[in-house]
Amino acid sequence: MMNSTGTTRRTFLQTSLMTAAALAAAGAKDGEKLRVAVIGHTGMGDYGHGLDRMWLEVPGVEIVGVADAGGLQKAAANLPGVKGFKDYREMLAEVKPDIVSVAPRHMAEHHAMTMASIAAGAKGIYIEKPFCPTLREAEEIVKAADAKGVKIAVAHRNRFHPVLPVVKTLVEEEKIGRLLEIRARGKEDHRGGMLDLWVLGSHVLDLAVYFTGDPVSCTATVLQDGKPVVKADVAEGKEGSGPSAGNEVHARYETASGVPVFFDSIANTGTKEGAFGLQLIGTKGIIDLRIDVEPLAHIMEGNPVVMSKEPRAWVPISTGGIGVPEPIEKLGRKVGGHFAAAEDLIASMRDADRQPLCSAASGAMTVAMISAVMASHVRGGARVEMPLAEKENPFGQWE
Repeated sequence: MMNSTGTTRRTFLQTSLMTAAALAAAGAKDGEKLRVAVIGHTGMGDYGHGLDRMWLEVPGVEIVGVADAGGLQKAAANLPGVKGFKDYREMLAEVKPDIVSVAPRHMAEHHAMTMASIAAGAKGIYIEKPFCPTLREAEEIVKAADAKGVKIAVAHRNRFHPVLPVVKTLVEEEKIGRLLEIRARGKEDHRGGMLDLWVLGSHVLDLAVYFTGDPVSCTATVLQDGKPVVKADVAEGKEGSGPSAGNEVHARYETASGVPVFFDSIANTGTKEGAFGLQLIGTKGIIDLRIDVEPLAHIMEGNPVVMSKEPRAWVPISTGGIGVPEPIEKLGRKVGGHFAAAEDLIASMRDADRQPLCSAASGAMTVAMISAVMASHVRGGARVEMPLAEKENPFGQWE
């Protein structure tokens, strides 16, 4: 793979993943594979985005157990030859995995499943997004993992895309001039508003702060059918999101770099092509990132607020650079299939001095940013300072 200076670097999977020393450092005994246990819950989030079967194709690992309290027979059938358990705690105690895949798409059980995995001695955890429904739960996981040296990667899979460092270098070298702002949107289908912010907005918020640094404040408005949400609108949200309301969200974050991040989502305004992604808007151009689309990044050069007599083209950005054909074969599948994330998690398990690219702390940050939207709205759109003081769901604490 080519970096921004044109030198070649190979991915971890292409190099040392299968060596005995690498596997031993990650927790496997000499000559053995890393042991993976999968936790799902049919009917309560299932196995979001294939977080069970992905491990069948990851080199250097073997699946040693699958737990499902709601549909074990089907879950086990998807993983032929793997022992099934109805109780994930029983599974963890028996198989003693090196890695646990916390797979349910619904986030309500993420905290309990992850804390049990840490207590059972897992060295790595791959967890479906969104991370947790409250900042308290997220911070408890971060603290517990740090205390035991457990590496946790959150399945914001685009954060593991190898083109991101190339894009960041382009921004730092002012290829689009001075970065003015980042504009992000959810998928804006029937889930538009708060649910979109939770289940899809977490992707774009995670990517945004990669370029800007941590948020320092948030101001936001949440609407239901064009009217500001009131306490009476709040009900239990879908996907295990907790107290929720609103089919329209407008939020602004101030960040450590001074570059503001905007997030917007309005139900049923998206298209098949989708606005799901973010744009880095500069004085000399725009870089566009489309979530789960390959190529992930495109650039359009030219001042975005100055009328141009000539058409401006969107040019793809690959790991080789602007307009260079992608040198990594089947990159879309490697990222979309979670293989890049698995590679990075295992690499971080080998290296005590680094966290996964999208770590537990990264997941906690997205939870804080989503919670800050609710906190600001409850206060009439007032500026809410971050780090966020409120640890529970602000809509659930509304008085």
